[in-house]
Amino acid sequence: MDEIVTVDERFRALALPNAWLEKLCGGMMWTEGPVYFADHDLLLWSDIPANRMMRLAGNSVTVFRSPANYSNGNTRDPQGRLVSCEHGPRRVTRTEIDGTITVIADSYRGRRLNSPNDVVVKSDGTVWFTDPDYGILSDYEGFRAEREQDGCHVYRVDPVSGTVEIAADDFARPNGLCFSPDESVLYVSDTSASHDRNGNHHIRAFDVDGRGRLHKSRVFAEVEPGLPDGFRADEHGNIWTSCGEGVHCYSRGGEFLGKVLVPEVVSNLTFGGPRRNRLFITASTSLYSLYVAVRGATQ
Repeated sequence: MDEIVTVDERFRALALPNAWLEKLCGGMMWTEGPVYFADHDLLLWSDIPANRMMRLAGNSVTVFRSPANYSNGNTRDPQGRLVSCEHGPRRVTRTEIDGTITVIADSYRGRRLNSPNDVVVKSDGTVWFTDPDYGILSDYEGFRAEREQDGCHVYRVDPVSGTVEIAADDFARPNGLCFSPDESVLYVSDTSASHDRNGNHHIRAFDVDGRGRLHKSRVFAEVEPGLPDGFRADEHGNIWTSCGEGVHCYSRGGEFLGKVLVPEVVSNLTFGGPRRNRLFITASTSLYSLYVAVRGATQ
């Protein structure tokens, strides 16, 4: 199909030549944070400026939560609970099975977080999230406010003690993040080029040791055009990331393999469907999907 562009021959084993990009719904303001729940066969995502979360179940699109505290990134933990980054109250929360909300993190050393952006939960229960200041720069995706932290960092939360620690403090604007399938590598993007012409638009990789500490920082991929806002790993460790023209796919060694062209700027994506071979793509005002020849990692 015209939407599938092969750059490296290895991409042919990942894409389906007879699959097409499907627009599932539109009419939103800025979509983000897709997360799939296999046990219910449903997808949730954020419509940040509209201050709501949406739900796709079968062919039906409905509002899942409104107001939604200007939620951005979402994931699920090993127990199947929804974990969300909320720009409004500047916090990371967990929705319990009974629907109550538990605050996972809203401050560090007595000062409010900036505006948690994206989140992932490791199999050991540690919660990892990025905290740029996008949600406090204006009143469009949160509430304009002064930054209380000394920078924009990546944080880790201990699941037992609830202690919030800085995992990485040398980012300009950390954004998307995910683990490799075996959780030995953490990928984090820096998208400071969103507000600085000379800023960053890359994904960095870190080795993760047994204590959850990060080592051997390196640039995994420079993504252009656009920004690596959100991304996920497939079962083989390839990284599928948002960019200005759609979705780019990189091998676990950082080689650019191919791309999926999307008619709107893509913000994020996730793998879903009963076999995890359906790529759900949040793009500006719409939700798209594409079946691929590979399955997403289980996180």
